[in-house]
Amino acid sequence: MALFWQKGNKETAAAKSEKAMKQPMAKISIKAPKKLEKKLFVKTENLTEKRTAAVAGGVIFEKGSAIIKPRVTEKAGWLAERGVYTFEVLKSANSQQISLAIKEAYKVTPVKISIAPIKSKTMFARGKSGRTVSGKKAYVYLKKGEKIEFI
Repeated sequence: MALFWQKGNKETAAAKSEKAMKQPMAKISIKAPKKLEKKLFVKTENLTEKRTAAVAGGVIFEKGSAIIKPRVTEKAGWLAERGVYTFEVLKSANSQQISLAIKEAYKVTPVKISIAPIKSKTMFARGKSGRTVSGKKAYVYLKKGEKIEFI
């Protein structure tokens, strides 16, 4: 069996490279996948957690922050009208760490912080059963005049 690509190709390697040099260069734009752009690694006392950076009202919570992101639900919207804001926080976070993170991010002083667990739930999707991720949420109470803007 003959190798057809060698039969008619008598061009030398030097001629090929000269030909390639004469052709205009194509513009190449490299874009990182969205999955890689938003990943942050958060290191707490003895625990390393992987999470995404949350942007709330132009605020990005830094690496060591106890807050993951604002919790946007119907109940959270209803409570926000009354001066109580809901955030998802690290499992290892306590109320003092959450208070410091709120002061740094939004320049408001919380009056009270309540922490509640988020239980994992069983789900069934695409023929397989699984569980959702568990976590913690914090209810941040502010004074009457103060408020946090989420854009």
